[in-house]
Amino acid sequence: MAEIGAGCLLARSLDLVLQSRGNANAVFDVLEFLQSEKEDEILSAVRTCSRLFGSLLERGELFVGTLPEEDEPTVAANCSAEDQYRIWMRHRYNSCVCCLMELMAHSSFQVKESAMCTLMKFVSLEGKYPLVKVDWDEKYNFPQELLKGVVENLLLVEEDSSLLISRFQEFLEYDDVRYYVMTSVSDNVARVMQKSKEALLPVYQQNVFSLISSLNMPSQESELNNFMVKQQANHEGWKVTKLKEHRRAFERMWIGFLKHRLPTSLYKKVLVILHDSILPHMSKPVLMIDFLTAAYEIGGAISLLALNGLFVLIHQHNLEYPDFYKKLYNLLDPSIFHVKYQARFFHLTNLFLSSTHLPLYLVSAFAKRLSRLSLSAPPQALLMVIPFICNLVRRHPACRPLIHRPHGPHDLRDDPYIMEEEDPSKSRAVESSLWELQALQKHYHPDVAKEAELINHPLSDLETDVAKLLEMSCYELFEREVKKKFKSVPLEFEPVRGLFGKKKDICVEHFELL
Repeated sequence: MAEIGAGCLLARSLDLVLQSRGNANAVFDVLEFLQSEKEDEILSAVRTCSRLFGSLLERGELFVGTLPEEDEPTVAANCSAEDQYRIWMRHRYNSCVCCLMELMAHSSFQVKESAMCTLMKFVSLEGKYPLVKVDWDEKYNFPQELLKGVVENLLLVEEDSSLLISRFQEFLEYDDVRYYVMTSVSDNVARVMQKSKEALLPVYQQNVFSLISSLNMPSQESELNNFMVKQQANHEGWKVTKLKEHRRAFERMWIGFLKHRLPTSLYKKVLVILHDSILPHMSKPVLMIDFLTAAYEIGGAISLLALNGLFVLIHQHNLEYPDFYKKLYNLLDPSIFHVKYQARFFHLTNLFLSSTHLPLYLVSAFAKRLSRLSLSAPPQALLMVIPFICNLVRRHPACRPLIHRPHGPHDLRDDPYIMEEEDPSKSRAVESSLWELQALQKHYHPDVAKEAELINHPLSDLETDVAKLLEMSCYELFEREVKKKFKSVPLEFEPVRGLFGKKKDICVEHFELL
C-alpha cells in the first residue's frame, strides 16, 4: 500500500506542477522522495523527475543564463514574475541534479543506473535547450559541467564502479559525449592523484581504466557523425568534429593516467591492449616511452609486455632503443615456462627474432639460452621450445654449426657458453653447441625424445608452425597420450616354446621318467 501511495502521490504532484505554475510547490514532494530509504520509492521519484524536468526543459520554463542566488534581494526587485518563477524552478532542477548525482553512489544498482540514465537524458536536453547563453559563432554548445559531474561519480575512489561503467558505454558511442568524457577524465585524474599525493588508489585507478579502455576511437574523420547534441549549423571551429582534436584528447587522457604509478595488475591490463587500442590512436606514440621503460623495470611478465610496446615504437615509429634485444634476452629464465603469459611471450619472441638481418651472435645466444633452459622445462613446453630453436636455425643458416659441430662441447663441463652473462654478445654462444638437444633425445617422454631427434637429420627449409603448440598444457598432453591407439604391443622377442625347450620334448621326457 505504501508503494501504491508513493506512486500515486508522485503522479499527482507531476500533474499539478505541469498543469499550473500555482502548484509549483508540489515539486518538493517529488524531491523529497529522492531521499527516501525505500528503493522502490526512489526509483519512482527518479522516473518522475525525468518526466517533470524533461518537460520543463522542453517548454523553456527554466531560467537561461547565469543563475542568481535564490535569496538574493535584487531578484524580486528587478525580475518579472515570469523570471522569478524560472529562477526558482531552475534552482529546483539543480537540486534534483545534485540528488541524482548522490544516488549514483547508492547501494542498489538499479537506483544507480536509473539516476545515471536520467542525468544523461538531461545532458541531451540541455544540449538541445541550453541553460546558458550561447554565441554560436564562438563555440559549440555542450553541457560539459553536467557530464563532468556524471564522470566524477563514475570514478569513485573507494567503490568499484565497473558494472555501472559498462552500462555507461552505450553513451560513449556518441562522438561528442566521448570527446568530453575524455577531457573530464583528464581533469579528474590530475585532481584526484594530486590530492592523494601520488599514493596508489587501486579501486579508483581500476575505475578509470574500466572507463577509458572501453572507448572506441574513430579512425577517420568521416566517422564523426553521431552526436548526442545535434549540430544546428556547420561550424568549422568545433573541436568535436575534428579527428585530430579527438586524438589529442585521447593522448592527453592516457598520458595523464599512465604517468602515475599503477598497481601491478593494471600494468598488465594496460600493456595487453597498448599496441592495438592505444598507440594507433595517439598523435605522438613515442610519448609512451617513459611509461614503457618504467614498466620494463618491474620485471616478470610486465617486462615482456612492455617490450611488445617498445617493439611497436621501434618498427613503426622509428624509435631508437639499442638495448631492446639485450632486455629481451635477459627475460629468458626458468620462470618463462610457468607464467600465465608463456604463450604470449614466445609468440612475441618469435616475432622479435623474425628478421633475417639479426647478427649471428644474437641469434646464437637466444638459441643457446633456450636450449640450456630446456633441460629443466616441463614436457609440454619442450614440445614447443625444440621446434622454436630449430626455426631459429632454419631462419639463420649461419647458426647451423651449433648443431653440427663434431669437436664442440658435449656436456656442461667443457661448454664455453656463459649462462650468467647478461650481454648476449659476450655469452660466447657462437663457440658452443646445442648439446642440450642431444641430451633431450633420452628424455623420459617419447614425444620429446622424438622431437629432439630432428637435429640428427638435415633440417628442412620449411619452418614448423609453433602457433598451435603455444597453448599446450599438461592436461592436453596427458589427454593426447591417453587417446593414442596401439594396434599390437610386443611383449617378447621370441614366442615361448616351453619351460626347457619344445613342448613335445618336455612331454616325452616326462613319460620316460614314469
